[in-house]
Amino acid sequence: MNKILVTGGCGYIGSHTIVDLIENGFEVISADNNSRSNEHILNGVEKITGKKVKNYKVDLCIYDDTYAIFQENPDISGIIHFAAFKSVGESVEKPLLYFENNLNSLINILKCADEFNVAHFVFSSSCTVYGNPDHIPVTEETQQKPAESPYGATKQMGEQIVQEAVKCSDMRSVLLRYFNPVGAHPSAAIGEMPLGKPTNLVPAITQTAIGKLMVMQVWGTDYPTKDGSCIRDYIHVCDIAHAHTLALNYLLSDQHNSKCTVFNLGSGNGFSVLEVITEFERISGVKLNYRTGPKRPGDVIAIYANNDKAKQLLGWTPRYSLEDMMRTAWNWELKLKEGEIFFPAQNPDLN
Repeated sequence: MNKILVTGGCGYIGSHTIVDLIENGFEVISADNNSRSNEHILNGVEKITGKKVKNYKVDLCIYDDTYAIFQENPDISGIIHFAAFKSVGESVEKPLLYFENNLNSLINILKCADEFNVAHFVFSSSCTVYGNPDHIPVTEETQQKPAESPYGATKQMGEQIVQEAVKCSDMRSVLLRYFNPVGAHPSAAIGEMPLGKPTNLVPAITQTAIGKLMVMQVWGTDYPTKDGSCIRDYIHVCDIAHAHTLALNYLLSDQHNSKCTVFNLGSGNGFSVLEVITEFERISGVKLNYRTGPKRPGDVIAIYANNDKAKQLLGWTPRYSLEDMMRTAWNWELKLKEGEIFFPAQNPDLN
């Protein structure tokens, strides 16, 4: 059984990926300092899989503490690196925080991977690396424009760091550029759990609908799009999670020729912010209280994926529709309200 280290394993995508890995026969350990996550999400992972996952509460920016994880687990055969700050707006306000955290943690993980001869590395990247593309849908070969935010810049730099690191090691890597992960596990045992006021669209929608937020803000209604709001490619988090398992299998199979392979992970469809709101209202039967406002710094106008490469080489096909995404996200929010899931000190002072 291959042992996989998932950094940021208590986070949204990390926890869903752990479930998928376990269900596909991998042994998993997590490293997450819980500065932007909640360790109790692993209780939900255990509920789904029957497996208790160990989390190392470690700041990966501290090299010695990161190294200690590998000393205790010298049999790690693969790493999926999620751990990073991810708020576009916050990165605009605090760029140095994002460069320091996202890049130093990646460098430390890669140094340890090289020291302990870890052969397989999957990097959590983002469609933000494309900037504002000239043409959509974007392919993996689409020319990258300057990043629209420091967060996007850390993903561009992170990709370059991984690509250069594997050139001089025995490690092979996959870079997964995902678009907008949404939804929750169909069991409603795990889901998106933002700390503080959510900056992503779907948790902002569900928290407004449930009454945690009084009103939701739509950032910009005068973009050159079909209804004036931004267009994004929304992809269910379970589809994203399964792609990481497939990426590891791809690396383990040794059927690839490149030291570093890039894949887009998106549905291939673009939906506007207002279309997503309309679909949520249809699914939930709740009229959303939202207001429109000015554009938000760092947001691109429109982007969605060409996912042919992931389909052909990974055998990956998205299974969940936008309706599924909204329904599972709403069921997760309802489960939280019913008190069936307990997360201490969740979302304080959202209003």
